[in-house]
Amino acid sequence: MKRFVMLMCQLCFVVTLYAAGDKPVRVSCIGNSITYGTGLSHPEVDSYPAQLQQLLGDGYEVGRFGKPGATLLRRAYRPYMQQQEFKEAMAFGGDIAVIHLGINDTDPRAWPAYRDEFVADYSALIDSVRKSNPKCRVIVCQMTPLSDRHHRFLSGTRDWHDEIQPVIAQVAERKQCELISFFEPLHCRPELFPDAIHPNKEGYGIMAQIVYSAITGDYGGLQLPPYYTDNMVLPRNRAFALEGVANASDKVTVRINGQKHTATAGLDGKWKVSISPLPSGGPYTLTVKSGKQTLELHNVMAGELWLCSGQSNMTFQLQQCNTAAEDIPLSDIPDIRLLNFEARWLTNNIQWSASALDSINKLHYFTEPSWEMCTPQTSPRFSAIGYYFARELHDSLQCPIGIINNAIGGSGIEAWIDRTTIEHEFPAVLRDWTKNDFIQDWVRGRAETNMGEGHNALQRHPYQPCYLFEAGIAPILSLPISGVIWYQGESNAHNKDAHDALFPLLVGSWRKAWHQPDMPFYYMQLSSLNRPQWPWFRYSQLKLLDKVPHTGMAVCTDLGDSLDVHPRSKRPLGHRLAAWALHNDYGFSHMVPSGPLFRSVSFREGSAWVQFRYAEGLHSSDGAPLRTFEVAEYDGEFFPAEAVVVGDEVRVSSPEVKHPRFVRYGWQPFTRANLVNGAGLPASTFRSE
Repeated sequence: MKRFVMLMCQLCFVVTLYAAGDKPVRVSCIGNSITYGTGLSHPEVDSYPAQLQQLLGDGYEVGRFGKPGATLLRRAYRPYMQQQEFKEAMAFGGDIAVIHLGINDTDPRAWPAYRDEFVADYSALIDSVRKSNPKCRVIVCQMTPLSDRHHRFLSGTRDWHDEIQPVIAQVAERKQCELISFFEPLHCRPELFPDAIHPNKEGYGIMAQIVYSAITGDYGGLQLPPYYTDNMVLPRNRAFALEGVANASDKVTVRINGQKHTATAGLDGKWKVSISPLPSGGPYTLTVKSGKQTLELHNVMAGELWLCSGQSNMTFQLQQCNTAAEDIPLSDIPDIRLLNFEARWLTNNIQWSASALDSINKLHYFTEPSWEMCTPQTSPRFSAIGYYFARELHDSLQCPIGIINNAIGGSGIEAWIDRTTIEHEFPAVLRDWTKNDFIQDWVRGRAETNMGEGHNALQRHPYQPCYLFEAGIAPILSLPISGVIWYQGESNAHNKDAHDALFPLLVGSWRKAWHQPDMPFYYMQLSSLNRPQWPWFRYSQLKLLDKVPHTGMAVCTDLGDSLDVHPRSKRPLGHRLAAWALHNDYGFSHMVPSGPLFRSVSFREGSAWVQFRYAEGLHSSDGAPLRTFEVAEYDGEFFPAEAVVVGDEVRVSSPEVKHPRFVRYGWQPFTRANLVNGAGLPASTFRSE
């Protein structure tokens, strides 16, 4: 009710102003150096208030009242309300006031000492603005971001910035002001902040556009979320939210399968409706209307929607598989729908053009695909693992399946995690990322090649931490996915300990972004390859199963290639990932989701007795004796051992180790390990500790 009353008051305010028509609407831009335009050669032309004036045109008069270094807090080192710019703003008496303060309050001289006075001081400023013009419409701004390059980022500024943002929102609500955010649109664009605080001209332009839309209500008219197109898949049998954009206060009507829902776009242009559960199948038509604008999506299905992501083994296309010749002709499956993101520029060993680098900075790295039906014409370029996963689900569930391919070859896990998570949980990976040992040498070297010698220090690249989340994941967050399959790790295998920390951050980051705390997340363990770090890395991936809930790991060491990081046999991998989803999420409890996974070991009678999960029917895959088991009395001094299945256990012994205390299996970069269970699924590399 409070929001409705505020909206009506603001609408009346706008109508009254425009009815007057005899003088320009005055807009007071109140703030600190960011409002002033510090960092620009010509702030009088390129600051956000100046660019706002250009957008608003002659019907408005924009006043720039920014004081560099000013604090909101009145007892801090440079209170805005004691500055000449404050007096000038009050004399200007704006019909609209846009207030952006708080950045300088993150200084150690301000927030730590006077934080308890922030609400009262901000309220006093708003009261002064309204006293200068009782009809003033006040817009309060959540602060622009501070880059991790800021010299005080980790010593307090990051955390104080986080603390101030919700207090600003509290002030806006308490004082019945509009609230807009400069943070969200700019946080994903750190290259726009050369000194880590002040935007460049492009950044100021984004700020101007945000304020322009807030003032005028012009958000570009009716829009559906990105990648809502014909042929898409929506969730079956569960309610979900459909959100979009329209001009402020516009009424929006949504129709699908006999349902009708209405919403009114807020002052921020956003609208939202709740769609009741759709029966599995279709096709449906989704119609969204606002005024004279109508958007209509055809051939929409209701089913299960999954995302496949990672690096090159996930981008590996169906047409590259060893089973392509037999599988592509059988891929005419209209109920499987494909959304295939591809890179505009491959990370080959070449230097990218200046125009490519500029597009990458703007987060325009991926193509902009539409949903397509799965056919022999569309499937060959799609992710092989994604296709096989979708086909297995479709065959088992007998419902439409939507599968999204959003993966980039060579990418490290750090590139797929959102910036807020990285800034708070692993900020070291952000610092000097092209010289940072947390990031693999090859990854950094290839990025340097693509960006060219002597490149801008703030140039972005898809391998940069956070980039692929911002360019590839953020745009699809409106798609209500059922879960994720993930094949990545080759570009992080040099440092298993960093990956051990980063993988839970990735999963948590995505679950938070999709508002699904238990979202299924199933991943491939690295295969066999002659790289010395891989046994340890595979084992670390195994341990992540117990560290991160609602996950599953598929083993593929039996399908590796000693020389090729891209094994061509992908059909079994898609099926193994699908087994986890079917077992955990779709009620196929009889289906074995995994090969044997190390549970525990006991030592007796001169042998190691190894227990596994999913151990029913243990045997060797090729009828030969079990291979690659080793035992040791002292860690690091392992000897080949004989291994024999005894019921659901494996007894491991060696004549060279009389008193074994350690056991391991598949501990070779390229391993010929051959233990499987009754489902024929391979056991994971492991070691006892």
